Amino acid sequence: MSVDLTQNPQSSGTASVTSGRRIPGSLSLVLPAHNEDANIRLVIERALSVLPIHSDEIEVIVVDDGSRDGTARIVAGLAAGDGRVQLVHHPRNRGYGAALTSGFAASTGDYVMFMDADRQFDIADLRLLAPFVGAFDIVAGFRMERSDPLHRRVFAEIFNVTVRVLFGVHLRDIDCAFKVFRGDLLRSLELAAPGALINTEIQAKARRQGATLQQVGVHHYPRVAGSATGGSLRVILRAMRETVVLWWRMHRYRPPVEAPAAKGPHVLGDAVVVTASAVGVAGLLAVVRRVTGRK
Repeated sequence: MSVDLTQNPQSSGTASVTSGRRIPGSLSLVLPAHNEDANIRLVIERALSVLPIHSDEIEVIVVDDGSRDGTARIVAGLAAGDGRVQLVHHPRNRGYGAALTSGFAASTGDYVMFMDADRQFDIADLRLLAPFVGAFDIVAGFRMERSDPLHRRVFAEIFNVTVRVLFGVHLRDIDCAFKVFRGDLLRSLELAAPGALINTEIQAKARRQGATLQQVGVHHYPRVAGSATGGSLRVILRAMRETVVLWWRMHRYRPPVEAPAAKGPHVLGDAVVVTASAVGVAGLLAVVRRVTGRK
């Protein structure tokens, strides 16, 4: 298989795909989209040309998450002309995690893949993941060369370390939006994170179920149309709050009885939180004593 990677292949449609490793079953692609009318048609059309190389039975599920532009109209038009395309519409913006959860619920494939709809990934890179699909429960891409501003890359590295410590999830790029899952595993997860923490919740619960994982490097391209919102301060602060909430909820999570190798909560994460809390309380008491003049 040959793919021209000298530019974003989806920008011009010039990349060629000549052969591909078959996936052992049907495949669903979930595309969360919010105000992506400049990108969504190209992403869907490219997916429809590439996915049949890897599976005879495919579906492309676009979740329009309350877009205010023409995203839903474009997808609806494509769905009317091709039964493999499905539109799931949120009347209001519910968040990235909610969009993915809706897409997963609508999927029927033996394997479920998700990818962002902003053309920063090329669906042809599925050829890199396909050899491992079927042998692992999760095949997770990681961005070999991340085309994002420096502050987003720094925050991502800090977040990756936090996830390793709190949840025992060891992914090089936890939020990389290019992953393939065993469909029944993904649909068995009761997901609640409405925003960007959805990736962490998926991996934390899959780890507790004993899911097997393979990581594969994929390409990442600069955004050529539309605007990104994932790096805003509001989104970052919300992700920090959701991380604490998820850590607490994971103590109540019980893997299904049929899980092959169920695991308990991550002990190191608990120890770190307890220690940090104790240090914080001690520091607060010291400040109170100083202010009140008590010894």
